[in-house]
Amino acid sequence: MGEESKHVAHCLVLAYPAQGHINPMIEFSKRLIQRGLKITVVSTVSFWNTTTPHTLKSLSSHPQNIQVESISDGYDNGGLAAAESLEIYKETFWKVGPRTLSNLIQKLASNNNPVDCVISDGFLYWALDVAKDEFGILGALFFTQPCAVNNIYFHVYKKWLELPLSESEYLIPGLPKLAASELPSFLYDYGSYPGYFDIIRNQFCNIHKADWVLANTFYELESQVVNWLKEIWPLKTIGPCVPSMYLDKRLLHDNDYGVSIYDQNIDSCIKWLNDKPKGSVVYVSFGSMAGLTEKQTEELAFGLKESDCYFLWVVRDCDQVKIPKWFLETDDSEKGLVVTWCPQLLVLTHDAVGCFLTHCGWNSTLEAICFGVPTIAMPLWTDQITNAKHIKDVWKMGVRVDADETGLVRRESIGNCIKEILESEKGNEIKNNALKWRNLAKDSVDEGGSSDQNITEFVAKLAQLCST
Repeated sequence: MGEESKHVAHCLVLAYPAQGHINPMIEFSKRLIQRGLKITVVSTVSFWNTTTPHTLKSLSSHPQNIQVESISDGYDNGGLAAAESLEIYKETFWKVGPRTLSNLIQKLASNNNPVDCVISDGFLYWALDVAKDEFGILGALFFTQPCAVNNIYFHVYKKWLELPLSESEYLIPGLPKLAASELPSFLYDYGSYPGYFDIIRNQFCNIHKADWVLANTFYELESQVVNWLKEIWPLKTIGPCVPSMYLDKRLLHDNDYGVSIYDQNIDSCIKWLNDKPKGSVVYVSFGSMAGLTEKQTEELAFGLKESDCYFLWVVRDCDQVKIPKWFLETDDSEKGLVVTWCPQLLVLTHDAVGCFLTHCGWNSTLEAICFGVPTIAMPLWTDQITNAKHIKDVWKMGVRVDADETGLVRRESIGNCIKEILESEKGNEIKNNALKWRNLAKDSVDEGGSSDQNITEFVAKLAQLCST
């Protein structure tokens, strides 16, 4: 008689419906599939409806063969945009989501595809309750923000860090001394965006139930805070969750995330960059969520123009009206290119790019780290402020613009930062540090690296628990 077929552990990976959350979870999923696991990636009906037509096809046809399913957030035809407010959206989603997740797990079981483990985005912490309490299966929380920020929010949840803030500086275990203004905006600007703050604070409410806590970072980048958190959480660093072909190249054809809510303008961006000298272009992008004010957009336009550098500037469709008319009318396409979106991975790895002027969202920050790109930090809100602190003062791979007393970043500060990176001796030191972190990022996911070992241990433990 032949041996009985070996059970293949099946993980359901549930992502919060935003591109910055689903991209790293998909990359992690690809590495699990490479190690023999079965993966079903889940987000909301409304999110999948916003992705470009090729997205679902590219995931299912990818060599890692990612299966895709949906749950409801209560707003299938519009998601957050269809809700009266974030608070109402969250309240509805938190009621409908657990029920439809439960229905999905039951459906998969009835189709002879039972789920062994739910890996849920930390924002959707209630999925851990569904897994552990309703179905008695394994559960993990996946944090898409750095451990430094997670630690700060955990201190708020535990009330070890009292709000509103009353001190000018704070010393939190595993972190450098932080000015109050270097903490995430939800804390420094207490009362702003209460819906998001509620989600972020409560993502730790059931962390004691988690079999694993997975973080999209790597040990060498945040060793001190990781060591501290490992004493209280079953934490494993498994990042950077960036397509493998830009790092260790062990996942063939993994050269993009596979999910996009924008039709990307690939040819025009790369063709324009191909004609520019090595290390001469400032790439400017502020991500997919937050935008600049009209006044800040104008100051940035002046800063780029007056720096007399080459620049590639991404301005979303909804923000195009904020660009000054004089800038568009006098724009020299040889000197600068403004686009509504572009293939960021290809841009950041292009030889022509000399620095990245960024909002410091965690995915963009990790990409800059992975590709060794010096960074000009211009944070807008949430964790970006703390990320910017680390970029400048801890990792020393960039500079940060200065805002005036009104919070506006003036053109002079932008221009000075560009020149500091591209032209000064300090800029050379920053470039060398950026290359150091690039090599450490690659090593972490390569065979035997810290994140590679953690993923291997996760898969082995999951297989062991599923077989008992």
